[in-house]
Amino acid sequence: MRPGSGLALLSGGSRGRLLATALVAAVVLYVGWKITESPSQALQFGFNGLSVGAIYALMAMGFTIVYSTVWFFDLYYGGAAAIGAYGVFYLRSRDAAAGLHPVDTTVNVLFASVAAGVVAWALYEGLYHRLRRRYSRSTLLAAGGASSAAVGVYVLAALHFAEHLNVLLGPAAGLAAGAAAAWLVYKGLARLLARVDRRPLLAAAAVVGLAVGLTAALFLMDSPGSRLYLSWALSCLLAGAVGLALYRGLYAHMRERARSPLVMLVATLGILLAISAAIVLVFDSAPRPLPATFGSEPWDIQGGAIKGFNLFTLGVAAVAFLGLLFLLNRTWLGRSIRAIGDDEEVSKVVGINTTVVISIVFFIGAVLAATAGVLSGHDTAIQPRMGLLLLLKGWIASVVGGVGNLYGAAVGGLALGMVEQFGIWDLAGEWRDVISFGLLILFLSFWPRGLLPRR
Repeated sequence: MRPGSGLALLSGGSRGRLLATALVAAVVLYVGWKITESPSQALQFGFNGLSVGAIYALMAMGFTIVYSTVWFFDLYYGGAAAIGAYGVFYLRSRDAAAGLHPVDTTVNVLFASVAAGVVAWALYEGLYHRLRRRYSRSTLLAAGGASSAAVGVYVLAALHFAEHLNVLLGPAAGLAAGAAAAWLVYKGLARLLARVDRRPLLAAAAVVGLAVGLTAALFLMDSPGSRLYLSWALSCLLAGAVGLALYRGLYAHMRERARSPLVMLVATLGILLAISAAIVLVFDSAPRPLPATFGSEPWDIQGGAIKGFNLFTLGVAAVAFLGLLFLLNRTWLGRSIRAIGDDEEVSKVVGINTTVVISIVFFIGAVLAATAGVLSGHDTAIQPRMGLLLLLKGWIASVVGGVGNLYGAAVGGLALGMVEQFGIWDLAGEWRDVISFGLLILFLSFWPRGLLPRR
């Protein structure tokens, strides 16, 4: 046997696992040493890592649900994060007390048009084909056109008169809350009273839904402080509508003709850069602060400063994760999404409307990215490059956790946040990105399938 070192006698895979194990052991030892050195500071870094990691996890979950369905990375999600954050700034900075940014008619009309177009498409795909045997084509198209136009005008009014957002969006939010409450009550009663006539159950659910909806609408309309949180919802929904419109109006046709992930990657990169440039034109390149939220005052816990809003961020990430698990495993939409991810052509053969399902997936992913942008913007100042930075961190989190695995996205985001925070313990904060990309290189070199590989 030719003499050599111990590592030379191992196979390539064994060497990779050995190096990865040694790296993990070194990280654990370093963190343990730091904890014993300063427990209070370790608590602070650990909490910061979890709160930042929750934002990365949201980005990674959006990546994962889209990538595991269509098998290409949509870089628009960086733009969705920026739209979410700058949407909140745009809506709230025109408050009478702030007066920081004027009304931009072009921006308002653009987003209102996107919203109207998405509603028109949804009505056409969801109701037109079901009702065309009962009503004439002209009647259905006229009703759909009027409905989508009404939604466009409603969104335009909300964007233009943002200082009255609670009055304008309160009824819509109340309607959504009432519908959700009615659905939950009906499902719960139907499960408990399976042999009872469904009509009384529907009546009880309707009464509860009406009461919840009216209460929520009146509360929001009478609470000026709710404008900030309604701006979250509106910004995230508009970012999702843009994501859906991009897939239905552009990506779907490009996928049919190009059939290359590289072409899609370049196209979505162009969209991301265009959105970043548009943000600079509308808002300038200077960093912008978002208004203070609840939980902004830190609590002193064992020497660490912990904010309630950061706990809220962790809660949002947890709810998003559980919601996606429920969607993918317990609903017909989730079964369709998994079927398309396994084989899109077979899904078409068995009757799944793949265009509709994938469009919904893009909407969900964009809403998650916009939510991450909003939460990140309230923690640090927003700037035009934030979308690209969050995009890269979400991608790194996906690689660390395991590309295409929802559990891996959550674990990878939290792991990345913790490594970033503990990595800058003895360094300047500017080293945070260096540590992130160094971690990416290590995983691609020695652990390319991530912590929780997709099976």
